[in-house]
Amino acid sequence: QVQLVESGGGLVQAGGSLRLSCAASGRTFSYYMGWFRQAPGKDREFVASITNSGGTTDYADSVKGRFTISRDNAKNTVYLQMNSLKPEDTAVYYCNWLRGWGSRDPTVSWGQGTQVTVSS
Repeated sequence: QVQLVESGGGLVQAGGSLRLSCAASGRTFSYYMGWFRQAPGKDREFVASITNSGGTTDYADSVKGRFTISRDNAKNTVYLQMNSLKPEDTAVYYCNWLRGWGSRDPTVSWGQGTQVTVSS
């Protein structure tokens, strides 16, 4: 059974940091993975992606220089380090495998996500 479990969200003041984790199981982990987020009343949007080796990453312009995606293939886990958080980063964050490099299409059903709330 394929499963994605996101964790690490919470309430933080603007300028603060959080580290999100995504534990994946049920299929080959070593493939492109991405983080996405969905704010209230908005569509889900791409945040960051990483290749299977972790050697190449890509970010949405809105988070470049503030967020860092990484992965530990031995632990089947992908991370999102979020620094200098802004109120506009408030959203539910999700991870998923991607269909290819540069793709924004998920490959499996979404997990429950983890809520990030940034207060001003």
